[in-house]
Amino acid sequence: MADSSFDIVSKVEWQEVDNAINQTSREIATRFDFKGVGGEISRSGEKIEMKANGEERVRAILDVLQTKFVKRGLSLKALDAAEPQLSGKEYKIFANIKEGITTEDAKKVAKIIRDEGPKGVKAQVQGDELRVSSKSRDDLQTVQALLKGKDLDFAIQFVNYR
Repeated sequence: MADSSFDIVSKVEWQEVDNAINQTSREIATRFDFKGVGGEISRSGEKIEMKANGEERVRAILDVLQTKFVKRGLSLKALDAAEPQLSGKEYKIFANIKEGITTEDAKKVAKIIRDEGPKGVKAQVQGDELRVSSKSRDDLQTVQALLKGKDLDFAIQFVNYR
């Protein structure tokens, strides 16, 4: 019997990111506590920029965005927000969307699988993803449960299960 396998990836659904940003923008426009603070949110590429005329208001915009991320099923680990910066008369927060697993992170996950996972499970780094294979599908499910229980500093998804 051939080996069963799945891939561990760290991807973001960009349409959901856009939906979260649009919902945040609409909420900023309609909420009473954002009236007259010049609150704005925009995205270009993988960068999200939030602006307001007060530090606490720009943090509130980030909080609203994080709430929308959670409601849309996006991981907050994919959102890497910096501290507010004063730029002229307004405060700005820049956030990056992290996608893909770095080689170091893939090696950490492979080490976890080797050390704590079932015997006979192989993990192989392939670009920005990790292929996990085994003869037993039960072992693969055990590995998935093991990784879901770990607190990694990046979001992971399991794809191409075959």
